[in-house]
Parts: sequence; structure tokens; C-alpha cells
Amino acid sequence: MSESIAVIGAGAWGTALAILFARAGKEVALWARDAAKVAEMERSRENPRLKGVALPETLRLTSTMPGADILLLAVPMQHLRSILPALPQNTAPLVLCCKGLETGTLLLPPELVGGRPAAMLTGPNFAHEVAAGLPAAAVLAMPEAETRTRLIAALRTDTLRLYGSADIMGAALGGAAKNVIAIAAGVVIGAGLGENARAALITRGLAEIARLAAALGGKAETVSGLSGLGDLLLTCTGLSSRNFSLGLALGEGRSLAEILASRSSVTEGVATAPALLARARAVGVEMPITEAVTRLLAGEMNVGQTMAALMSRALKDE
Repeated sequence: MSESIAVIGAGAWGTALAILFARAGKEVALWARDAAKVAEMERSRENPRLKGVALPETLRLTSTMPGADILLLAVPMQHLRSILPALPQNTAPLVLCCKGLETGTLLLPPELVGGRPAAMLTGPNFAHEVAAGLPAAAVLAMPEAETRTRLIAALRTDTLRLYGSADIMGAALGGAAKNVIAIAAGVVIGAGLGENARAALITRGLAEIARLAAALGGKAETVSGLSGLGDLLLTCTGLSSRNFSLGLALGEGRSLAEILASRSSVTEGVATAPALLARARAVGVEMPITEAVTRLLAGEMNVGQTMAALMSRALKDE
């Protein structure tokens, strides 16, 4: 008998996952805090965040926190802490589907959940493609091998291939840091600096992530896999990436305030950049691209100054 699944968070990504698992014949509930939003989705059988994608009739929508054998947390990173006390207090494993660091504490998702069994589900995936049933792959990272195997068996579908990893910290870091590098990649393209510059930036961005991952106990192979390089490539090149498109608009000369005011969804890289830089400094890791993005977002440098700062760094071997 298949295990029941509750997806906590009805944004684009949470809804896409709920659709994916419901179509695969699994028992799925999708939770949203706003009862009015739930009622509207019930009426239209559609989420405005994924226009044109019908919600399966078997997918249960609710504003009452559901119980399930597996809980997928797909809330924005800065809301993760507030949602944890509301979860059913049982032994159901948590699958963390949010990416970023908590501002203030600088903690990654697995560091927030306390003693409950937790895994990271992360990788190079756009919500609308997963919801459309296009093929995708992701990493399910968790130190406990037995539970990890159980979760992979429960969550795999015909269109979502899952790879296991014991390196939950490396997987969580890759998912957070790629958003910051994607903003920089967008700036490069928006400012007309070319594909050569973007390729160089992605490569050096990966090196930054690898240095910090090692300092936090992660593994190099994790950073070079789906949760690192794979996610980085997609987010730095895909026009559907919120972080890349924000950087693109910055590079074209629009202000951060103007860009954010025009958006209804969260662009995680904006909050992640200063938190990631502070986390890196705390362990003595240099992250020049992350620092440049942080200063650009804070208004301390313009696009020209940011690129000049990166290009004028001391020469060294790769």
C-alpha cells in the first residue's frame, strides 16, 4: 500500500509536486494557509501560480494542517521556522523542498528542523515543467540510509527520477547558493556582457559553492551533481528562473525595488545573498561573486562597479 503524502505550501513548486504525486496515483493533500485561496482552487481546480494546469480530482485541498505518512515542506525559506510548530507532532519524516538560508540565524533548511527525521528534495527543476509531466531528476538527500531508501521508493514517479545522497548539507547548500549565482548570471546577460562572461561566472560560482560546502562538511561530488551543478546550470540559463530574471532586469538598469514590487512570488536569492556571505565569512571562506551580488542588491555598487570589482581581483591559478 502506498504511503500518504501531504504537501505543505501551495506555491508553484508545492502545487507542482502535489499534482505530480496525485497523477501517479498517490494519496495527496495540498495545504495552503489561506482558506479563501483553497476555496478558489477548489472551485477552479487550478492554482493561479500554475495557470492552465488542472489540479487532479483526487488531489485534496485544505487549509487545515493535514496528517500524512510523509510531509513535504514547500513553503518559502523565510517561513519555514514559523510552520514547524503547526506540523503534526508524530514521526512522519519531513522532506524539505525549500531553498535558501534563514536570515539572521544563517541556517540551512536541515539545520532548522530539530531532531525530526528530515531529507532535502532538490535539483534542477522548474515547477511548470514538473506539473506538465515533463521528465525530471532530483536528489533526495538524507543521512539515514533506510529512511532515504523508503522515501525514494515512495516519491519516485514515471517522470521524476530520484537519486539518493547521504550529504544533506551539501545538497541544501547547492540549492541555496545557486540562486545567488543566478542573479549574477542574469546581470551579466542583462548588461550585455556576453555568453563568455556568463560561462566564466557559472564556473567560478561553482568553485565558490564547493569551497563553502567543504567547510560545512559537505562533499565535492554533491556539488558536482544534480543538487549543485545541475541546479546551477538551470537557474543561470533558464528564462523561467526568478533569480536569473531579477538579475537580468538589474543588468538592464531597473531598480531592485521596482523589480520586487512587480512580483507576487518570492525571489529567494535576494534574502539568501547576504546570509550566504555572512555564513561564508564565519568559516573563513572567500566568495567574491556572492559578495558582489550582496553589495549590488544593497545599493553599495552599480552594475559597472560590480563587474569591475570581479575582473580586477588578484590573478591566481584556477
